[in-house]
Amino acid sequence: MPSSATHSVITPAIMYWGTPVVLITTENDDGTANVAPISSAWWLGHRCVLGLAAASQTTINLLRTKQCVLNLPSDDMGSYINAIAKTTGSPVIPPVKQALGYEHCKDKFARSGLTPHPSDLVRPPRIAECPVQMEAELAGTTELMQDVPDRKGFILAIEVKVIRTHVQDDLRLPGHSNRIDPDRWRPMIMSFQELYGLAPKKTVSTLASIDEEKYRPLTVSNVGASAAEKGKSGSEEA
Repeated sequence: MPSSATHSVITPAIMYWGTPVVLITTENDDGTANVAPISSAWWLGHRCVLGLAAASQTTINLLRTKQCVLNLPSDDMGSYINAIAKTTGSPVIPPVKQALGYEHCKDKFARSGLTPHPSDLVRPPRIAECPVQMEAELAGTTELMQDVPDRKGFILAIEVKVIRTHVQDDLRLPGHSNRIDPDRWRPMIMSFQELYGLAPKKTVSTLASIDEEKYRPLTVSNVGASAAEKGKSGSEEA
C-alpha cells in the first residue's frame, strides 16, 4: 500500500541518521591518552571506517601512531559522553571547534570519570566501563569531498582493522564462542546530536537465520598481518 505521507525537499546541515557512539582512545605525542566521542563509524567484516576531521587530535594521533581502541558505550553511559562531548585534546583549538564552543581538555579520563585499562596489542588504553572494546590498527585513509576545492582534505575516512575484541561476558550468546546476543547488547546511538538507546526488536529477521560463522572466510586473513596481529591468540582477523 503506498504511503499517504507528504514529503518535502530540505537541505539538512548534518545527516546523522543514527549510528553507534564510539569512544575512541589514541596516544598523544607525550604518551598520555586522548579520548574522543565520535558517531561517524561503520563496520564491515573486521574493518571499521571512521569519519574524522583532519585537524582533530584523534586524527593526528591515529595517523602518527597507527593505533587506537574503539570503545563502545552502552545506552546508560550518557553522563560520561556528555562530560567530554565539547572538548578537544588539541592545545590549539581548530577554528571550526572554536565556533562550536569546544574547549581544550588535556586529561579526558579525569574529566569524564572513565577508567583506563591496558590494552593487549596496542598502546592506547581500553575504557573499562565500555562493554565492548576493540583494539585496532590503521589500514588506510581517504580524503572526502575531493571534488570541492575549499573542502578537500577537511574530513578523512579512516579505515582501521580490528585485531582484538574484548566484550563483557554477559553480552555473549549462550552456546557460542564468538557471538554477541543482540537482545543483551544495548549500544548508545546518536541521531542528529541526541543520544538514544535501541528499541526492542520489532520483527524476526530473515537474515539472522544465516550462521554468522559462514561469514568468517570473508573477513579473516593472515596475509600481510602485522607483528602484533601474528602474535595474538584467538580467531580474530589478523
